[in-house]
Amino acid sequence: MGFQELWQLRAEFARRLSAMYGTEVPAYNTLVEVSTEVNQAHLRRHGAEAERLGSIDRVTAERHGAIRVGSERELAQVARVFAAFGMYPVGFYDLRDAAKAAVPVVSTAFRPVNPDELARNPFRVFTSMLAVEDTRFFDEPLQRELAAFFDRRELFGPELLELADQAAAGGGLDGTAAERLLDLATAAFELSSEPVDHDWYRRLEAISAVASDIGGVGSTHINHLTPRVLDIDALYAGMEARGIAMIDEIQGPPRWDGPDVLLRQTSFRALGEERLFRYADGSVGKGELRVRFGEVEARGIALTPAGRELYDRMVLEADARLAAAPALDRRSVARTVWEENLPRTEKELSIRGLAYFTYTANPDVPLAPDPVTLPELIQSGAAVPAPIVYEDFLPRSAAGIFQSNLTDEGSRNDAAQAAGYDMPRMSAIIGRPVHDPYELYQQQQDASVRALADALGVSIAPPAVTNTAAPAAGH
Repeated sequence: MGFQELWQLRAEFARRLSAMYGTEVPAYNTLVEVSTEVNQAHLRRHGAEAERLGSIDRVTAERHGAIRVGSERELAQVARVFAAFGMYPVGFYDLRDAAKAAVPVVSTAFRPVNPDELARNPFRVFTSMLAVEDTRFFDEPLQRELAAFFDRRELFGPELLELADQAAAGGGLDGTAAERLLDLATAAFELSSEPVDHDWYRRLEAISAVASDIGGVGSTHINHLTPRVLDIDALYAGMEARGIAMIDEIQGPPRWDGPDVLLRQTSFRALGEERLFRYADGSVGKGELRVRFGEVEARGIALTPAGRELYDRMVLEADARLAAAPALDRRSVARTVWEENLPRTEKELSIRGLAYFTYTANPDVPLAPDPVTLPELIQSGAAVPAPIVYEDFLPRSAAGIFQSNLTDEGSRNDAAQAAGYDMPRMSAIIGRPVHDPYELYQQQQDASVRALADALGVSIAPPAVTNTAAPAAGH
């Protein structure tokens, strides 16, 4: 193995994690098989149009992972590990109030931030940290116990961290060092065979199954890996046809006849996995845990702050209609709301500044007087929009999948004060700025608009999309 650039390390890291997780959770292999079949069938039916949101090679190879850590120190360390693979923190997600179940975590996602790097390999890892300071979930004695527990455990050894820092600083690693980094990084996320302290685990589980999965064991592990599909409804049906129980519904936007936006996700239900437990009397015996599941995603177009504000209003409207008439079907209600509010074409989304696009010039269309606005160029056909894929996550969907795979809702003391977590604090914990996803998409669109102006030989007056009053990233 010669010198491996960060994207090459990232691609191999994703491949090794996929192979490892398939060994640990065999149903994941079925999920990958069905995803591949669905993508090939979709491509046969729709031709080039099927690849509008990503080439079939990229979509078929794409994965995102999810892990959970317990403390600020662990989050800062895992950020160093992911930097070795060209993956940086993007977005802040607060799952604590995003679902009925107790999900006491705050999260970010580590991914490439450059469009070319995303095209080379888009692997990303949604990373959650236990919100230990939140007294709604953990009283002060338990906070101290958790802090001591996390101080004692070592998720990422010094050799792994040193190699990771070398790779990040040097843009990659050579030969044996690259191989060693990949071995150590993959092993860090392997499910441990060490016995689980039964009483401690069950004590945390009474608060939240997510809390026990993070703080009840001596290591971290891949919670799920997620293939990407072009038709998530067909995937859902295909998995059930193979006898694999899926969660009750697909999370995120409904299926409808207009443009796919943001992210749709679903999963098969968490499967019982045999684990060893250590009991108070010192004995060790077999037990079962249900914490890991197989998730799948369908990605749509990235929405601007204005588009995201519209999306959030539509979600609230669908909720209100369901609250007034609980017997109605959620998917049908959401689809109706979408049809009433969201433009039915990509062109209209771009003209109204509701979604992000890159633009190519059509020189055959006569131009309006200079300067011209971007909406005018789009309307005339002189600017041809191509959608920018949403690369990030939705807290309500993530929490919904977590909740759908929990056996109970846990407990939360809503009379207590919630701890303050936000993007600046997450940046301070990690030791590097957490990227605002809106800014990343805007930069990509702005570069395209500048190139468009040069190609057409015009001045394009103020852009249709701005990043003012952007919603908090991930909300």
